[in-house]
Amino acid sequence: MSDATSAEKRVVIEATPTDVAARVADRFLTRLRARTVNGRVAHVALTGGSMGGAVLAATRDDPRAASIDWSLVHFWWGDERFVPRDDADRNALQSRNALLDHIPVPPENIHEVAGSDDGLTLDEAAAAYAAELARFGTDENPWPAFAVCFLGVGPDGHIASLFPDREEVTVTDAAALAVRNSPKPPPERVTLTRPVINTSKRVWLVLTGADKASALGLALAGASYTSVPVAGARGRKRTVFFVDEAAASEVSPDLIDQAY
Repeated sequence: MSDATSAEKRVVIEATPTDVAARVADRFLTRLRARTVNGRVAHVALTGGSMGGAVLAATRDDPRAASIDWSLVHFWWGDERFVPRDDADRNALQSRNALLDHIPVPPENIHEVAGSDDGLTLDEAAAAYAAELARFGTDENPWPAFAVCFLGVGPDGHIASLFPDREEVTVTDAAALAVRNSPKPPPERVTLTRPVINTSKRVWLVLTGADKASALGLALAGASYTSVPVAGARGRKRTVFFVDEAAASEVSPDLIDQAY
């Protein structure tokens, strides 16, 4: 892929969700190795959902995971459900069960959103997450530039907890937001904003199933991000959709990346 097209949205298709998870895990470990081999820190934003967990489990089971210096990797989440820390709805709990509890990553490198049982209000939890992001900010922004930002995609085109035609998707002056009355339960959440997502070096969107085909098609066709939030997700270097054949029914052949 040439430099001129490196930031364009590309699609990688595998036959099944299991194949997708294995492909993403392979690319993830390759990128982490390239990032950390010379001592550089890698900040990673994780996602929840069945595919988010499947990717992390495939990463855990890959023998190359043992060769990564996990002390150089920091984990964050694109969004979190504001529920108790031991609630099965927590993205962080799912991530811990799938990968984080199985690798030697320092506890201080795991940056969770507060749970509803931590004594903070929803607004305070969002503010605390923004403050934690700012501790690792860059010269340009009060948040880290993620080496990889994973995103799931809902059938409605939502990413993180940025839902269609809601004010959160248009916010550009904050790193993290409280979300109330989410159209998808649970109703209270904390989410990263679009500017944080789009300063990531790589944005990897992982989606499977025929019910995601429409959202994928709209995203690739350049729909309005306010109505189809996934259409506004873009990494600075790469934006890649990892999908299965069921989700790829509306993908133009010229967007399929056979080499990535």
